[in-house]
Amino acid sequence: MRVRAVTPQRLVGEIAGRVLEFPRHAWVRVAVDGAEAADPAALADALVEPLKLGGRAVLRASASGFLRPASLRFEHGRTDPDAFYQDWLDVKGITRELLEPLSPGGTGRVLPSLWDAGADRASRASYVDIPEGGVVVLDGPLLLGQGLPLDLVVHLWLSEGALARRTPRERQWTLGAFARYENEVDPALLADVVVRADDPRHPAVVERG
Repeated sequence: MRVRAVTPQRLVGEIAGRVLEFPRHAWVRVAVDGAEAADPAALADALVEPLKLGGRAVLRASASGFLRPASLRFEHGRTDPDAFYQDWLDVKGITRELLEPLSPGGTGRVLPSLWDAGADRASRASYVDIPEGGVVVLDGPLLLGQGLPLDLVVHLWLSEGALARRTPRERQWTLGAFARYENEVDPALLADVVVRADDPRHPAVVERG
């Protein structure tokens, strides 16, 4: 294993290039997995334009649009790391509405979001038809190890110290969930692309033999 430094711009180009290698007729489900401190949403956003320039239709989605209702998320309190780890994401909902329709033989008709966590009600999003060859780019934390049907996963890895430093004080309670994720799932082993992101200005790609 070696670690190769890249610029943020080159990182985006390399990941987009991997997506564009998928067959032109195939839908591609891409996930950028990482703690909020690693800002997976920024990388997911940056992928949209080069994928469009590569001739792919792109839908941006976020795991935050597929959270479970507050009554279920906060059943054990608002700062329970175990609940955050295993109960917040509506795995069945995101699979059924966003990911499974883009499986081979699927309908291509997806729902960009299911739940508005702020208002704690259905998001009222409309269904979208993704043409063949289209790409969904999803961001969020703790996405691996849940059986989500994904075609390419990028994991933004943070050292324990960087994660603690960059996590806001009001979110420090989530650190236990990420420690559990690291120990139980080992996302760096499961992801297709692993990026060390302790310094967002100087990411590094982990290359495995």
